[in-house]
Order: sequence, then structure tokens, then C-alpha cells
Amino acid sequence: MNSEQGILRISIAVTICVAGFGVIFGLLAGSFSIVFDGVYMLADAAMSGLALGVARLIALSAVPTGKLRERFTMGFWHLETMVLGLNGIMLSGVAIYALINAIGSLMSGGRDLEFSFAIFYAAVALIACTVMAVVEMKMNKRLHSDFVALDAKAWIMSGGITAALLVAFSVGYAIEGTRLDWITPYIDPAVLALVCVVIIPLPIGTIRQALADIFLITPPALKLHVDTVAQHFVERYGFVSYRAYVAKVGRGKQIELYFIVPMGWPSRRLEEWDAIRDEIGEAIGDESTDRWLTIAFTTDLEWAV
Repeated sequence: MNSEQGILRISIAVTICVAGFGVIFGLLAGSFSIVFDGVYMLADAAMSGLALGVARLIALSAVPTGKLRERFTMGFWHLETMVLGLNGIMLSGVAIYALINAIGSLMSGGRDLEFSFAIFYAAVALIACTVMAVVEMKMNKRLHSDFVALDAKAWIMSGGITAALLVAFSVGYAIEGTRLDWITPYIDPAVLALVCVVIIPLPIGTIRQALADIFLITPPALKLHVDTVAQHFVERYGFVSYRAYVAKVGRGKQIELYFIVPMGWPSRRLEEWDAIRDEIGEAIGDESTDRWLTIAFTTDLEWAV
């Protein structure tokens, strides 16, 4: 639980167990909402497995030598944002399909179910979802991983689903055999429809951010920071101007800085230019294997455009 990959492995294992538990009890109870909960979690487990593979590739690509680094010299950051976007789209798609089925069930008179099985499943699943969500959010305060953050959000979403199911099934169990018994066939599809309406929009923020990374949309805050640093060094060393190109791809930050040097400047040793690069890199900050920083000096503006 001390690393991104360790958390994702445990999450996948717990997800598969709870999902299988849900499918079995959903069939026993005759509840499509419980079956949907299980299928939803299986889909999430599949995407978490894919995220784990990408996280592993990103970690391996940080090693400066080896066949993997030779074949993929630009790293694997782009895969992270693709997986995040696919995950969000897939989870919303599953919920939309379940919503359509729930509406169809309501229109056809609902369905009978065994509330005792349903309540037992919902209680156990809610405990599992709550524990995983709390643990992942706590661990991610140190890791700052988009994958773990999305996985924690998925556990929260699953916990919301099971909490709604638990309340609905408890109400159904309470009114069963009373004069309100006619409502019980509609409880399962109604709560499923309500849950789907709530969770369908939740991954939209993740999808939007993934698309922004895929299209290399410049993050305003990062661009402002780089511009501030670059302008400071232009004034400090008497450069003519600069050009900055900034993008965020998953956890990776890609920064290219070109400083325009006046024509006819006295020559400097390469060690001196490298020292200036070091100063600029330190001022930009966030030095890690997830920062791709290029700093160049030229007298020809065309090399910077």
C-alpha cells in the first residue's frame, strides 16, 4: 500500500471479489441493480488493471538504459491520459446502458426480488467500498497519483450506488406484505435508474481533462509560471526574448524554452550555458522523471518558432 502499483493491485483484487459477490447475490435476489453494481465494478477492475500496466511502464521508462527506453524514448505519459479518458467513457457508458434497462423494466411492471439477499449484499459491499475509498484517499495525499485518485472516485461512486441500494431494499423489506406491497416490484428498477442518473455525469471531469491532455492544451497556471521564470532570466542576462511551449500529458510536464540571444554576443564556454540551464531548471522546479525540460539558446528566431 506504499506505492501506486501496490494500491492498484489491492484495489483490483478487492473489486473482483466484491463484483463476483454482487453478481451471485444479484442473481439469487433477482435484482438487476445488484447485477449492474457487480458488472460496473468488474468494468472498473478491468480499467484499474490497465492503469496498473501503464503505471508499471511509466516507472520502467524512467530507467535510463534498457530496450524499453531505446524503443520508447519519449516515455509512456500519453498512455496514462488515454487510459483515464477510456475509463471515464466506459463507466459512463455502462451506466447509460443500465439506465435504459431500468426504464424498460419500470415500463413493463418492475420485477420481484428477494430483499433479504439484497440487503445482505448491499451492507457488505458498502463496507468494502467505504474502507477502500478512505484508504486510497489517505494514501494519495502522499502519492498524488491521477490513477489512484480516479480509483478512489470509483470506490466512492460504487459506495454511493450500494448505499442507495441498501436504503431502497430496506424500505422494500419494511413495506413487503403491507398495503404498500404493490410498490415493491418497482423498487429495484427505480433505484437503479436514480443511481444511473447520478453517476453518469461524474466521470465527465476526468474525460475533459484526458481530452485536454491528449490535444496538448496548455495548462494556464503552468504556462504563467514558465513565462514568469523565462522573463526573469531574459532581463537578468540581457536576452532579446524567449519562446515557451508547455503541455501536460498525464503526470508528465513537457516544457520547451528557447532564449533569443543578441547577435554578436561574446562567446561563452558550454559549461557557462549549462550553468544558466541549471539555474532556469531550478527556478521552474518540479524536477523529477515526470518533467521533460528542454532549454535552448539561439540568435535565429526561426529555431524558436
